[in-house]
Amino acid sequence: MGDRVFVKSGFVAIVGRPNVGKSTLLNRLLGEKIAIVSPRPQTTRTRILGVWNGPDVQLALFDTPGLHRARGELNRRMVDVGLSTLSEVDVALLLVESGTGPQGRVEVGEATAWIVREVARSGKPAVLGISKMDRAPRESLLPVIAAYKDLHAWTEVVPFSALTGENVDDLLRTLARLVPESEQPLFPPDVLTDQAERQIAAEYVREQVILKTREEIPYAAGVGVEEFDESERETGQHGLVRISATVFVERESQKGIVIGKRGAMLKEIGTAARAGLERLLGCKVYLQLHVRVDKRWSERP
Repeated sequence: MGDRVFVKSGFVAIVGRPNVGKSTLLNRLLGEKIAIVSPRPQTTRTRILGVWNGPDVQLALFDTPGLHRARGELNRRMVDVGLSTLSEVDVALLLVESGTGPQGRVEVGEATAWIVREVARSGKPAVLGISKMDRAPRESLLPVIAAYKDLHAWTEVVPFSALTGENVDDLLRTLARLVPESEQPLFPPDVLTDQAERQIAAEYVREQVILKTREEIPYAAGVGVEEFDESERETGQHGLVRISATVFVERESQKGIVIGKRGAMLKEIGTAARAGLERLLGCKVYLQLHVRVDKRWSERP
């Protein structure tokens, strides 16, 4: 028998405050948009797996909902997802933003300090990722690093920009070094995510609801896909996927906002979502949208 060939393969939890850039980082690492992104906090509701493959290494990366002091059943469930993921992985990657306050001071808020304590309590190798370094002068990084090193003995500290890609390769090398050896990868090389195309379609629609309605509709608006018909699908110009989805809101007034005057807003949402789905699926998409009021939809799993 020949010698066993080992690869580096393990799970990584990407955690942090809401809107710190976790989904943007995952999409950058994978080169595909599998996690929706918006300027609104709490856009990600559940954990999303993305699989990155390199030479003799595989990283299974979990994008998690933003960690915060939760109020309401939906928020509590999202926070529970993030905390439970920490206990299941090999490496924790905490994202914080670069930049300093007045007079170059860095004050780590209690909400972020709580997340640091949860990361420390997990006992996992912990990488501090300082995101959005493209938005801050280089000299501001040192006070940020010092402030967070006062809170925890980080295994590594890596500043990076998911937007420009700067230092992202360094981050990947750091994570690859920390995951364990294995006789085989966790997933086949052609697996990109655990999200079914049906789930991704719902998320693409929800992203456009958030972006188009801005502050008028709370992030708790939901989307369900009733039909995902691939019977006419083939890759290329002549293929077609038929999708029927419903946007759930909690009040009649919100329904009117999503639909818009003479259906203009719903049409705008559908047009933007369809364009993204056609790029993702590689074929034409017929997307039919409905809006439904369900006051308690967010209380159900």
